[in-house]
Amino acid sequence: MRYLISQVANRYRNLSIIHLVPNILSASRYFIAIPMGLFVWHSMWIPAVIVLWIAITTDVVDGRLARYLNVQSSLGGLLDHSSDAVFVSVTLLSLARLGLVPLVLPICIALAFLQYMLDSKSLSGMPLRTSALGRCNGICYFILAGFPIMQHSLQIFIIEKDMFELFGWGLALSTVLSMICLLYTSDAADDSLRVDLGGRR
Repeated sequence: MRYLISQVANRYRNLSIIHLVPNILSASRYFIAIPMGLFVWHSMWIPAVIVLWIAITTDVVDGRLARYLNVQSSLGGLLDHSSDAVFVSVTLLSLARLGLVPLVLPICIALAFLQYMLDSKSLSGMPLRTSALGRCNGICYFILAGFPIMQHSLQIFIIEKDMFELFGWGLALSTVLSMICLLYTSDAADDSLRVDLGGRR
């Protein structure tokens, strides 16, 4: 926490408010996650779909704006990925309460992000280590979280409830697989580092 506070203070001391917008957009998903969970929990589909599109819009815009303003940072990456994880986990947890997705999925997402964050050593300022499978899973989390909400808000049911649950189990397995892959690549990277350091001595 001390690191995060010092990073915020040092990095943004001389920046204008416009340079803070990407991180503000990312952090906004923390604050709309709870209302989203409550709306879905109580089957309030119209407000839920509005919050869903706010989350999608901020997720699309924050990274692009950070690159445009040239203010990319490890802190920004952590805010982006962690707010995504919180938002989809809370949303899927409420959908699980309605029997639309398996409860194991939001649990797997929370555990996977915790592993991902600790493996990347992001709290010490290291950039997050991403993978193709992890990025694919992240997109699919939003799709699975959003599609039932869209269907209920429009009252147009193209996909049956059983298909959402099946897709959820597939995503849970894919999430566990990504955790195993990350564990393996992390061990391989550590071994490579030890060999490299051994060769320099």
